[in-house]
Amino acid sequence: MKTISTPMRRANDLLDLYGSPSASAAELLCDRHDPAKVAYHLVAEDLSARVLTYGELREESERVAAGLAAIGVQPGDRVATLMGKSRAYLVTLMAIWRLGAAHVPLFTAFAPPAIAVRLKASRAALVVCDASQRSKLLPGDAIPAGAPWQVATTGPVEPGDIAFDQLLGSSATSLPRAALGGEAPLIQIYTSGTTGAPKGVLAPLRAVAAFQIYAEYGLGLQADDRFWNAADPGWAYGLYFGVIASFATGVESLLFEGGFSPEATLEILGRYGITNLAAAPTVYRSIRNACAQPKAALALRRASSAGEPLTPEVNAWAASALGLEVRDHYGQTEAGMLINNHQHPDLRRPLRPRSMGHAMPGWRAAVLKADADEPATPGEIGRVAIDLAESPLAWFTGYVDDAGKSAERFTAGGRWYLTGDAGRTDEDGYFYFSSRNDDVIIMAGYRIGPADVEAVLLAHPAVAECAVVAAPDEIRGEVVEAVLVLRPEMRGSEALTRDLQAKVKKEFAAHAYPRRVHYVEALPKTPSGKIQRFLVRQQLREGRLPVRP
Repeated sequence: MKTISTPMRRANDLLDLYGSPSASAAELLCDRHDPAKVAYHLVAEDLSARVLTYGELREESERVAAGLAAIGVQPGDRVATLMGKSRAYLVTLMAIWRLGAAHVPLFTAFAPPAIAVRLKASRAALVVCDASQRSKLLPGDAIPAGAPWQVATTGPVEPGDIAFDQLLGSSATSLPRAALGGEAPLIQIYTSGTTGAPKGVLAPLRAVAAFQIYAEYGLGLQADDRFWNAADPGWAYGLYFGVIASFATGVESLLFEGGFSPEATLEILGRYGITNLAAAPTVYRSIRNACAQPKAALALRRASSAGEPLTPEVNAWAASALGLEVRDHYGQTEAGMLINNHQHPDLRRPLRPRSMGHAMPGWRAAVLKADADEPATPGEIGRVAIDLAESPLAWFTGYVDDAGKSAERFTAGGRWYLTGDAGRTDEDGYFYFSSRNDDVIIMAGYRIGPADVEAVLLAHPAVAECAVVAAPDEIRGEVVEAVLVLRPEMRGSEALTRDLQAKVKKEFAAHAYPRRVHYVEALPKTPSGKIQRFLVRQQLREGRLPVRP
């Protein structure tokens, strides 16, 4: 992972490597590494650990890839995972790529309707799930009987299932690793906006060049690091810059199979000698608010944050508690990381409060005027955009099967990719995040589309209209709040609030339920009848919601 001449030269060299017509994902992400090298420390909920070496990863993924081929999975097929962080999960990913298929990540907190939307849209041939997730795939209101996808599970099988152990027990002697080149699909991941169905983002193998540049310059990974990306790999940051960044660089990494707690996080950092940590601001805030302190000096050399804006009080705490500053980074599912307070010494600059830093090597970012496709002046709020003519690492070309939404992300002529976010720069070229144009809620690093939550709430017999918005939260950055107009005969109550929250947990995702529910007489609307979420947020902030008695 040495820097070659200049950051830009390094970006071009990586693009040549991952974009080659003969590139193989399995070779580049696994087989080229020393078989004896530790790929991951797999830390159990009780904080005991086992290791997975690259030799073991290769051998086990070869067997699972052969098993997948034996049940009819072919190169180019989509294979979904509904799995927690585990050895089986890592092996399954590498097997998918070894076969030449594309991975469709499914977050384990999703309810059946959210899972079904993604499986249908991706035309998945197979979903591999943990035993604890199997019930979400049973036929019901969301999952069709006779679904077109096969199911493989790590636990007891339902009729027609394939046991994961059966895949793992396959012989791989006759199955060569796929070498489909840099344009071959690697990941098909779904991201939600404020309207419509989730949008499919297809990341080709050549996108790993951008992921690795971020690992080297944004995160500042070094060959002797022990790296922990605490984000869930069911989402882009944990998958792109945890799992894939680890495999691409070969840096020894850690995967924690348990749930988050401030105490466990500090114990893991100390016990396993983590030198490089990446996590959402929520993780740092939770440790601070729990007044948790390391029992002994940590080995940490670098700490990074992404998923939501990092507020200044985190670094006021981190300097004494962690012995270093936390550096904020900015990116998107559609592009990877774009603008960073870089950790690499060649690009490291002093932090400025609330700034997300400077563009990454291989990218050129700018803030465009709100009403013209030309750069805004420093200090002027405008549209954060990427100049594609000067961004060789750009890989997003549009959403899968959605030409209309794709066109919204590019300016006429195709020069600029529009992030959909608003921001500004200062006189020295530092970028500052202002807001999300599309109202997406980012809670603890998870992107939540208001329309997804609204759809569940509107299905409740008591609800006539609703608006779901973000509300500031000290720990999570933002949380979901719902503002509802009830049917005339209904009245708001604590019992109804609990019922609505449970409905969202069950039918969409456990993490996306509204923390607070408000009952009002009416919602602000445009003349055409569209609810104006920005006015709802403003009313909440100013404490002047027209609360229903």
